[in-house]
Amino acid sequence: MNDSTKTHDDPDPIEAEFTEKAEPSAKAPADSALPVWLTSLPDRFRPYAALARLDRPIGTWLVLLPTLIALSYTRIATGFLWIDLWWDVLFVVGAVTMRGAACTWNDITDREFDAKVERTANRPLPSGDVSVRNAYIFLGAQLLLAFLAWLCLPLDAKIVALLAIPLITSYPFMKRVTWWPQAWLGFTINWGVLVAAATAMHVSFGTILLYFGFVCWTIAYDTIYAIQDEEDDALIGVMSTARLFGDRVLTWSFCFFLGAGAFFAAASAAAGAPRIGALAVIGFLVHAVWQVNLVGKDKTAALRVFKSNAFAALILLIGFTVAAIL
Repeated sequence: MNDSTKTHDDPDPIEAEFTEKAEPSAKAPADSALPVWLTSLPDRFRPYAALARLDRPIGTWLVLLPTLIALSYTRIATGFLWIDLWWDVLFVVGAVTMRGAACTWNDITDREFDAKVERTANRPLPSGDVSVRNAYIFLGAQLLLAFLAWLCLPLDAKIVALLAIPLITSYPFMKRVTWWPQAWLGFTINWGVLVAAATAMHVSFGTILLYFGFVCWTIAYDTIYAIQDEEDDALIGVMSTARLFGDRVLTWSFCFFLGAGAFFAAASAAAGAPRIGALAVIGFLVHAVWQVNLVGKDKTAALRVFKSNAFAALILLIGFTVAAIL
């Protein structure tokens, strides 16, 4: 068919190819927790919501809950203050924006790896729904919102928060240079514990114990999470504690859960709340036993178990909140 016989209904191959690449994929990422909500968004917003992991709120909870726990822990000595409601608002804004920014940065640096893993191949950058340039612009917008929240913090908390930047920016590269990226994640994702302590009062010895407890906890749950990608990670050369521990991955994960419990118990004693703290830690460890037992029976439950750690943190939050009230 020559050009003179073409009709308006005949698609131009070049134009059709351009249109196909320009439109965001209607399919949610394979690991989306809210695929119906994600695909219901307007086309222009959907890939950016996925880029910030708004369709997977568990990550935000795992950033926010340790921060709230630290605030409650700090208030064991003084009781809660009305200003704490304002701090809670800032912590929520910070958790959502910084977690979204960290995920965006992670996807920018990992876009070639993500394209080779079935679970992540449909994410916005490897699928082509978002360009690298637009991802950087979106990253800047999220950081601007986080910066506005940062401006409202006390000076000490501002300084502590800034110290997290090297951890956040270097985290995506850890899986390429060490078998312990989960440990680096633990130090990074729980930095809000120190920020909350500096906001409410100061970073005490007990707060440091609490922080290391959350680091151990993160290593445990993220090792379980990494079980999903063991085969793909081995093929593309990505390192993780799940691969490092091999057949003893659940044993080591439980050891880190125990380590977390020991740090939490010590922090409770340091704050003068050994009994309530002990009850919270017992509840936390019971949940850990359930996690390891479930994955031991069925490794496909790794994602479900990972998500359940929001409830493990909630146990601690209730315990320290009660201690602060009493």
